[in-house]
Amino acid sequence: MSGIWRQVLAAYTTDQHDERDREQLLALGAAELAHARSGEGSPASAEDVQHIALQEFGLLISITQARTALRERRTRHG
Repeated sequence: MSGIWRQVLAAYTTDQHDERDREQLLALGAAELAHARSGEGSPASAEDVQHIALQEFGLLISITQARTALRERRTRHG
């Protein structure tokens, strides 16, 4: 399991993070899933991230949080 997924799992299942950090980590996890689920020709959108955050983690995030998570994901992976 990669480092980001350990952090996402901890954010989802424990109280070791404050609410802001928890939301950021889960949004980043949603961005990772959105990227993995997107097709070759269509990059993941902020709306995809919002949808996945809600469906997978029960987390309602703003469009700004979704965009930030996508930018961070792209920065980490190029």
